[in-house]
Amino acid sequence: MALVNFSANAQIHPKPPASLLNPQLRSLSFSTPRCPPAHQALKGVIQISDTQLHRLSWSLGEPIARAGLIALLSLPLLFVDPALAFKGGGPYGQEVTRGQDLSGKDFSGKSLIKQDFKTSILRQAKFKGAKLIGASFFDSDLTGADLSDADLRGADFSLANVAKANLTHANLEGALATGNTSFRGSIITGADFTDVPLRDDQREYLCKVADGVNPMTGNATRDTLLCT
Repeated sequence: MALVNFSANAQIHPKPPASLLNPQLRSLSFSTPRCPPAHQALKGVIQISDTQLHRLSWSLGEPIARAGLIALLSLPLLFVDPALAFKGGGPYGQEVTRGQDLSGKDFSGKSLIKQDFKTSILRQAKFKGAKLIGASFFDSDLTGADLSDADLRGADFSLANVAKANLTHANLEGALATGNTSFRGSIITGADFTDVPLRDDQREYLCKVADGVNPMTGNATRDTLLCT
């Protein structure tokens, strides 16, 4: 077997770069190429004057600036008070909002057609003689409210608490009272409940205290409740 002996004094020299081997390459100098500014490059591709280039830049920048201004002006809309987003309609709309505490508020005689009172606290609020056709009291608290002589046709009382309220001579024709709507302790003398969908237990309770005739419709309260 042939053995290859390496001398301890042997040295391995790295290969010199090609630039040192070639005299012509040694004389060359390398530099990083510079890209011209965008506007100069544009001038190089399209033969236009400085004035024309300035006008072109302005025409391109104006729509962008306008879009930025619109976005800036729209920012406050993202931080509007949530309560303001649920304002009710009608003449009283600027003061009546959904989900607000309006306890003791006096709305007597107001025209509040299709007004939005959803989830509002309306304890002891006064609606005597108010026009509340199609108004929404969905999931609201009307405990002790005065709804006497009010026009409540088509109003929504679903899930509302109407306990201990005064419904004397109120017209509730076609109103909604689905879910856990409660009229416990309410005065219903002369109230009209025609076509109001009531739970059996609510109907049974109201029939025990029903009396009088509604002056607006001429219907007896017991008849409108289908009391037996």
